[in-house]
Amino acid sequence: MKKVIYSLLVCFTVNAMVSCKSEAKKETPIKEEVKVENKAAFSLTEADNQINWTAYKTTEKAPVKGQFKKVNITAGGEGDTAKEAINNAEFSIPISSIFTKDTSRDFKIKKFFFGIMDKTELLSGKLVIENDSLGYANLTMNGITNKLPFKYTINGKVFNFSGEMKISDWGADKALASLNEACKDLHKGADGVSKTWDDVAINITSTFK
Repeated sequence: MKKVIYSLLVCFTVNAMVSCKSEAKKETPIKEEVKVENKAAFSLTEADNQINWTAYKTTEKAPVKGQFKKVNITAGGEGDTAKEAINNAEFSIPISSIFTKDTSRDFKIKKFFFGIMDKTELLSGKLVIENDSLGYANLTMNGITNKLPFKYTINGKVFNFSGEMKISDWGADKALASLNEACKDLHKGADGVSKTWDDVAINITSTFK
């Protein structure tokens, strides 16, 4: 009888120990893996991007300055250097974001210039860096994609692009004539001739954070 009781005690003790170990294992907290996102040193999406343009009116070629207040980076735009972030970056610019500090002028440009073009709710393109000072944008406007050559500089975290586009290279002669007609009196110079020039200067500055 004593042997039976002894055997039962041993079994009970072993079971209790196993049960405790099992419960202890269940109570051990599981460490969750924390995924660390590798952020690029230079990002166009997070940069301060300013897109300025200068058009010209009258025979004397008086400048009319404006800008686009919004640009979307649709592909690329990141890198270990500013040049890497710029090269092959794809973008789109809503025409609705045009701004010249004159609401009447903004309305006319949207309606009588861009509104005459084909599929031009957005300007879109891709930036290509060729060497340490030159590049081009494959710019799509009026349903036509064409190269817009530019010169650029990089000073620290500031990228600056300057180029000049001819409206006729994007088949937008009718749009230009439409705008000139809408602004006929405003585009007259001292000689009484109303003129809207075909060339537009483009200047883009991206300041990386």
